Amino acid sequence: MKRSKVSKATLAAAAAAALALTAGACSDDGGSSSGDGGDDKITVGIKYDQPGLGLKTPDGTYTGFDVDVATYIAKELGHDPKDIVFKEAKSADRETLLQRGDVDFIAATYSINDERAKKVDFAGPYLLAHQDVLIRSDDKSITKPADLNNKKLCSVTGSTSAQNVKTKLAPNAQLQEYGGYSECLTGLENGVIDALTTDDSILAGYAAQDEFKGKFKLGGFKMSNENYGIGVQKGSELKAKINTALEKMVADGSWETYVKKNFGPANYQNEPAPKVGVIVK
Repeated sequence: MKRSKVSKATLAAAAAAALALTAGACSDDGGSSSGDGGDDKITVGIKYDQPGLGLKTPDGTYTGFDVDVATYIAKELGHDPKDIVFKEAKSADRETLLQRGDVDFIAATYSINDERAKKVDFAGPYLLAHQDVLIRSDDKSITKPADLNNKKLCSVTGSTSAQNVKTKLAPNAQLQEYGGYSECLTGLENGVIDALTTDDSILAGYAAQDEFKGKFKLGGFKMSNENYGIGVQKGSELKAKINTALEKMVADGSWETYVKKNFGPANYQNEPAPKVGVIVK
């Protein structure tokens, strides 16, 4: 009888342990729809620090054109907004995030080019941006790229935008490298900087912030073509599905709504919605 009691206790303990393991497994909802959990989550890479495009706000919400586009795509893929897990996708990390499967897709001012296309696939493009400059609204001395000669031109450390201007368009521009775009904007506002350069969509997003509305304008120089695409893992079936979603987004007017909502101020003259699969060189 004693042996029987021990056996029953052992079986009861084993059953309890198994039940705990099962409950624990059920409570793990994972972070990506590509996992084996069978949940409805989808993980999307965005920028966290680009107002108007991809911004994580202090209250933990996300705003911007790329966020709106990503949310639309996720919905067309069968996911409610509450099922989206946003993950920061810094420029240098984007290919790695996709290759490792850390995200399902990336919408983060991700310009399509041949070098990147060797490592990942792109849906789109969904926006055609151009390198431009942001200047003070009352500045009438800069009307063309050559006017940047002898002007203090700001960009962020490590960016090639300002160097491109100096090399190709205004060799006497005085380059000023700051740690972030916000520092460049402060310098521009205070007159320490004459112009800030990067993609016009990024510039428009910063200028659209409440504290800067009416203070800056875009030059409208269109110094390069930047075809923003949705990055996906190489060979992913999502590419075709996302292209279909992008075409629908343009057709039903959502694309135009998102542009006006996020880039309204600062004299941003957006290009028409690009045709999916057509890259403007």
